[in-house]
Parts: sequence; structure tokens; C-alpha cells
Amino acid sequence: MNVDGVQVSYLEVGTGERAVVLLHGFPLRAEMWAPQLATLSPLARIVAPDLAGFGRSDVAPEPLRHTMADYVAQVAGLLRALGLQRVVLGGLSMGGYVAFSFLRRHPELVEALVLADTRAAADAKEVADRRSAQQDQIVAEGTTALRESFLEGLLGRTTSEGRPALVRRVRGLTDHPPDAFLAALQAMKSRPDCSADLPGIEVPTLVLVGEEDRLSPPAEVRAWQEAIPGSRLAVLPRAGHLSNLEAPDDFNAAVAAFLADLPPPGSAVYPED
Repeated sequence: MNVDGVQVSYLEVGTGERAVVLLHGFPLRAEMWAPQLATLSPLARIVAPDLAGFGRSDVAPEPLRHTMADYVAQVAGLLRALGLQRVVLGGLSMGGYVAFSFLRRHPELVEALVLADTRAAADAKEVADRRSAQQDQIVAEGTTALRESFLEGLLGRTTSEGRPALVRRVRGLTDHPPDAFLAALQAMKSRPDCSADLPGIEVPTLVLVGEEDRLSPPAEVRAWQEAIPGSRLAVLPRAGHLSNLEAPDDFNAAVAAFLADLPPPGSAVYPED
């Protein structure tokens, strides 16, 4: 779909008044949500976009100047093009970073939040420095070695040691142009710290995390989750950072229960921005 002059690809299944928008992690694409698209579609209209440069979406024109605000603008433009006025916004890892920034800029468009294996805080200096080094590596030698190294952090021990088919599947989901990696790394290392926003989040919020997640450990996730009033937490067994793929049944059950508890679309009254 052409959105504000830029090609944005997305997956869409299901029908109904409620819309759920799922934002993928780094360095994957919308196809990572396949288990959710298949299972949750009877409950809502599910839309999963490819963020700029990933999947079949156009690459950011200036990757080394890309920001979270650029991803937010892309998602907001897609919602307008699809006629979606208020959505359940979900994001995993980098998708969660986008979701936090989206809520900050467009609270009127968010009915509820689903945040998986992510964090509200900005990058610590050593993490930002590592992302800069990864950008240098991509410019010098491409993405092949880096993609392989990312797998070590993305997948939990159970998956890495005993689920080779899923490891191969995830590896295939990380094949994108170098500029997609450069833009995402730039946006992540420069993203705002949203920690102070947590106590002011007024929409229903579900937080999920894999019990084997090494990038967003459950203890750290619980610490910021507890700052969101009324939020609920699901820790998923035998799953790492990609909990939606590593524990899809548990992930889907938690999201389905959360959606079932939401007021009917259009009936809830939330404070205006």
C-alpha cells in the first residue's frame, strides 16, 4: 500500500470492530506474527506491518538519520489509510519501542497495549555504543555475520538446543537490505526514554516475556510493568526473546484472554489527551 508516497507492506487477517496492530521485532518482519495471525483472527481484525526496510516495505531514505518518530509516522499513516481509528497496539522488542513512542504521540489512537519482551528505558551508553559498532560492521562487511550473532540473543536455551526447525525459520526472517539494519539500529540507539511515562498509561496493558529471555530478562520486565497501573504480566515458559514464536500457544492464550476482558470497541471512556 502506498502511504504518504512510501510503499508499506502488511499482513491482514480477520474481521470485526476491534483491530489489533502488531509491530515486529528487530531484525525480523511481519511474518514473525504468523502464529498470532492464524489463531487470533477470529477475535479481531489483525494487521501486522513491515516497518521501513523490512519485508517488502520501502527502505528509509536516510537510514543513519532514522528515528522512532519515523516508524511512528509510518504506522500512523497506515492506520489512516486503513481507516483504523482506535486499535489494540502490540509490539515485541523493537516493536515495543515503537509502541511506547506511538502512545506518546497518538494516545487517541490506542485502545489497549500488548508489550512483549521489550523495555521502556532508553539504551544505556554501552548498548548504544554496541549498536554503533554493529552499524560500522554492516557498512564494512554486510549483514551475514551479524545476523548469525543476533540469533544467539533472540532465542532461548530451549529453542537453541532442541528446536532446529524454528532456529532455521527465525534465521530466514532476518534477511533484509543492509539499510534496514542501519536505520533500525539508529532509531533504537537514539530512542527516547519512556520510563517516566509508565505511571501515566491509562489504557489496559498486557506485558509478556519469555522466562529464558536474556535481552529483556523477566525480572527487569516485571520492574517496569509494575509501574503501569492495572497492567498484567505473563511469563512464558521455555521461551526466549521471541516469545510469540517460541511459546505461541501460551502467548496466544494470554492475548486472547486479555482481548476478551476489554470493553466492546467504542464503549470504553478514556481521558482525552
